[in-house]
Amino acid sequence: MRLMLATLLTVCLAAPAAGQSRPLVTEDPETVPAGFLLLEGGIDYLRGVEYPASGLGGNLFRAGTFGVSIGISTIAELQFDGGLRSRLAIRDRDVTAPLAGQVTAIGDTSSTLEDLLIGAKVRFVSETDARPAIALRFATRVPAASDESGIGTGTFDFTIGLAAAKTVQSIRVATNFGIAMLGSPVAGHERNQAFAYGLSVARAVAPGVELVGEFNGRADVGEGTPPPGTESRAAGRFGGRITRGPIRLDAAVVVGATDRDPSLGVTAGFTWVFKGFEVK
Repeated sequence: MRLMLATLLTVCLAAPAAGQSRPLVTEDPETVPAGFLLLEGGIDYLRGVEYPASGLGGNLFRAGTFGVSIGISTIAELQFDGGLRSRLAIRDRDVTAPLAGQVTAIGDTSSTLEDLLIGAKVRFVSETDARPAIALRFATRVPAASDESGIGTGTFDFTIGLAAAKTVQSIRVATNFGIAMLGSPVAGHERNQAFAYGLSVARAVAPGVELVGEFNGRADVGEGTPPPGTESRAAGRFGGRITRGPIRLDAAVVVGATDRDPSLGVTAGFTWVFKGFEVK
């Protein structure tokens, strides 16, 4: 039911931008201009989040989520994403989970930093009237979240894939697809493979105002049962963005598509683009 609802919401909300950003997570192939910086910040509140590896479940509040994209040339950018604090209001505990014994949170809450995502994007095909823009993107997730919190897994993940997008009148559509190599938090299990995907739509409805929607996730393609923490995940997002000069404000509703994803959530934040340095 969640999958059907998330898909319907994504299709019904159409939306463009010079490059997709918050509240969407699907990558647009367009890069930040050379010498410019794009800063993102926000907060999330997600209900019904599950962590199969640690056995914890509950409502997650993420404060100080951030993203930094640096334009290092006319076709390439570096990316850094993370969060200052994740706090889980624990509603469920599965003591049979493989990492349940490592969790040190004995009360009804647990908190930690977010993992850090380090990546790069290179656009190798520019958009024209007849073709979409296409870019190569790769990223590594570095474990910063504490294993003992039950939120982090202490593993490295690597993703490589393509991003493509095309604008038609007031509508911009972007899609992602690639392969994710997910580190297993359970001893004795090797890395798991997943197909990473995303589809986003943005539509301008007034000067500086957009409606946005997307469906984004990963699908397990490894052999056998995926190790806990590497299962399929997906969610739909729909909301809006308001741009005033170099600042963009955004808000969206999040609908999970699996039992491990949030049943419902909200996110809100800002994006700021500014000139940071000269590229020679």
